[in-house]
Amino acid sequence: MVPEHRHARGSSRRRAFRVASYVCALMAAMPSHAAREACSDIDALRAGALVDMPFELVDGRLYVQADVDGRGTFRFAVDTGASGTARADARLVEALDLPREGTSANSDGVASTTSETVRLGTLALQGLRRDDVVAITRDYNTRQSSEAAFDGILAREFFADGLLVIDYPKRRLAYTRTVSLSENFRDTLAYDKPFRIPISIGGHEVEAQLDTGANVAIVLPKAVHDAIAPASALTADTLTLTNGDVESRRTRMHGPFRIGTLTLTDVEVRVPERFPAPLVGAHALQDAVVMIDPRTRRVAVCGPAAASEAVGSEASR
Repeated sequence: MVPEHRHARGSSRRRAFRVASYVCALMAAMPSHAAREACSDIDALRAGALVDMPFELVDGRLYVQADVDGRGTFRFAVDTGASGTARADARLVEALDLPREGTSANSDGVASTTSETVRLGTLALQGLRRDDVVAITRDYNTRQSSEAAFDGILAREFFADGLLVIDYPKRRLAYTRTVSLSENFRDTLAYDKPFRIPISIGGHEVEAQLDTGANVAIVLPKAVHDAIAPASALTADTLTLTNGDVESRRTRMHGPFRIGTLTLTDVEVRVPERFPAPLVGAHALQDAVVMIDPRTRRVAVCGPAAASEAVGSEASR
């Protein structure tokens, strides 16, 4: 009887072990970010950061110090609305005697032009480095204040193979390849064209480009504005773009504007006759944490409430 009793206990233990193994396997197979929100995991999403640094803010635009050819650090704007990898201002080209490369066509969405290009041997932001960079060059500072002047621009392809985290309230920029924005994060927004995301304006759904380099809050082409708020009062205005000025109007709209988990009301809106699509600019993002992951083609825009919850959740761990 004793051997039979031991056999029974052994069978129970094996069954329990199999059940536990099955549960562990099931949990391992589940998406690691299931039922989570990116805006509640901001600090965790900075894990293994190649870049984690402060930035300056001038008129809503953000500036960082980047190394060029190992010859010193220079002031670069971070512009998610600019295509390619980088831009080099004429003063940087002169200071480093950068070699001319050729020419390249470029557009600001309304007007196109052809500009000279130069070659940078290396362009680095802390641990993130790009080699052999061809950059459009021009005098970008002609119409800038001395406070807003810069030496170059880090465009969206500079951050193409990782997760970019821009924390406006803390004025910190991070970049990592260790983690990503998954579709399992419920508060992320998918995009097709960089970085055009769905937003809501007073219950109307539109697609808008997320542009950290634009020192405006919201831009609505007149046709879009008139479909949403035909009765709003408009005053004459001029909208300055990279390749010139366009006639525009200016107004204030109550909204509410919902961009990810960020909600805005009583927002200044620019209303040009000619403009390719709605735009969310830097002035609208000053209280947000913005995360962009080109690998998964997803974006998260976290409003103050979500960011506060993230801080609280970290403190409680």
